[in-house]
Amino acid sequence: MSLLRRAGQAQGAADVPTAGAAVPAAPAAPAAPPMQARAPAREGYLRAIRVSLLDEVIRASNALQEPQDAAAARSRVEATLERIIAAHGYALTRDERRRLIDETVDDLTGFGPLEPLLRDETVTEVMVNGPTHIYIERGGKIQRVPATFLSDEHVRHVIDRIIAPLGRRVDESSPRVDARLPDGSRVNVIIEPLSLVGPVITVRKFSARPFTVDDLVRFGTATAEMFDFLRACVEARLNLFVSGGTGSGKTTTLNVISSFIPEDERIVTIEDAAELQLRQKHVVTLESRPPNLEGEGEITIRELLRNALHMRPDRIIVGECRGGEALDMLGAMTTGQDGSLSTGHANSPPDMLRRLETMVLMTGYELPLWAIREQIASAVDLIVHTARLKDGSRKIVNITEIYGMEDEQILTQDIFVYEQTGMRDGKIEGRLKPTGVRPTFMERFKASGVDLPPGDFGIPAEDPSQAGTGRRGKGRWGAGEMPQSSDASRSPVGQGRAVTAGGMVYVSSIGPIDPDTGHVVSGGIKVQTRQCLSILQAKLEAAGSSLDKVVWANWSLRDPADFDAFNQEWVRSFPGDGPVGQSTLMPPSHRRAGFRVSIGVIAEA
Repeated sequence: MSLLRRAGQAQGAADVPTAGAAVPAAPAAPAAPPMQARAPAREGYLRAIRVSLLDEVIRASNALQEPQDAAAARSRVEATLERIIAAHGYALTRDERRRLIDETVDDLTGFGPLEPLLRDETVTEVMVNGPTHIYIERGGKIQRVPATFLSDEHVRHVIDRIIAPLGRRVDESSPRVDARLPDGSRVNVIIEPLSLVGPVITVRKFSARPFTVDDLVRFGTATAEMFDFLRACVEARLNLFVSGGTGSGKTTTLNVISSFIPEDERIVTIEDAAELQLRQKHVVTLESRPPNLEGEGEITIRELLRNALHMRPDRIIVGECRGGEALDMLGAMTTGQDGSLSTGHANSPPDMLRRLETMVLMTGYELPLWAIREQIASAVDLIVHTARLKDGSRKIVNITEIYGMEDEQILTQDIFVYEQTGMRDGKIEGRLKPTGVRPTFMERFKASGVDLPPGDFGIPAEDPSQAGTGRRGKGRWGAGEMPQSSDASRSPVGQGRAVTAGGMVYVSSIGPIDPDTGHVVSGGIKVQTRQCLSILQAKLEAAGSSLDKVVWANWSLRDPADFDAFNQEWVRSFPGDGPVGQSTLMPPSHRRAGFRVSIGVIAEA
């Protein structure tokens, strides 16, 4: 007995007709049952005919093993159906005949019940949970459809048809696989024994025509101005990660952002299953390979990424970082492949940074956390975070800059955030608006010859009063690339100010700064403490006081463990009974300036 016939009987359908056997004809017009009872009965009746039809076509030729010519398959199916109807006297309407023919042709030439769903451009995801439960995503919402497979084996045949051309396999020894359809749609398959509901297929559909900026603006993903900003970032060769949850539109957004890469650059893309649809001509697409039946021959994304570095790429795009390849990607971003792109699963930009830390640790190298964070802070410039909102819409909700390290923590700041303004007709309304923070890479645009529009995307202009006091660009950009004033690295804090009032001199925080250069002195806590005390003494004497007249002091230490070393220098300046003092938490501005200590005092005039 064929697998399809066994499936039909197991499903409890009407008696499955056996080709060439005497099967009772359909009953002649019995009393019509109620509609709610008649519809399931009729479906079972049609299902039985479909099983018989497909079974006979398969017995005539090994038709499920490889796709058939559509015209020849339809002709064969129509002839077989007419023969079965004539032999058994089935009563079918014209629509039912057409439906049976279409479904059987889809089984022979394509992916069976999935074919109509894959052809529907409004469907963005297809989910098969065993043979009788098929769901789709349309407009960001999940709904069940009436289509079904005939059996588990029917689903397995469709799976084999998907993965066989790619040289991949799925069986009990390897019960999961990632693949792609001819149109580029991504497919994930998982079967028994991992799945307890039967074979499961998840298809992430992609448009036959790659989405453009205009498409995403029309969908409300972001404004044209925001894409202009991202275009400037790509042209300025900033390294960028697109983060977001499952189904939030990461790959689609990456596709559009990658279209901003100039045509004269060599691009290497690396993916598990090729999904990216780059429009440039000079693109090399690499795809990882799973192990064969003997468990050998696997080629991982990490290996492809290392190989890509020998292919003279201008930019590298990794479809998604999931594991140890994150370390190699970060390395590429800091060693000549500026402007590289990737995606990652995360719920927010800070979560993306933590995920990168975890992925680097997955390499097995025993790297200290501060070293990993320094690598991330140096490599990644921008995180574009996408989200699927409650109404099913997908939007860019954060554009976040990574601008350095402080106290072993990665520093970030939102440049744009999504602000919801209301709901209309069940749809969320809002806009991606600037936060009022000026990113540190704005000078990078000028250095790269990128023309910015009037108003700089709503980013505030540089404050002339703070000229030369901003954060310096990342080290990998090179000292010569960033046009800076001669005092660009002078510390804007820790200069100290002495005020005399009520017979007392009040001196605000003094940092370890060289008065001649305005730079923080190099050295450890002892060197910085001596520098602070030297400047403090000069400030007090200029105000008519001295260290001997200090009655109260406040010091801030970057690391409390430095107190003993700090105190050794302190008692040299205040032997015996020193002034009353207290320690406070060092403010962020002092940490960013590189201070290990700062001191403020009150002294008699």
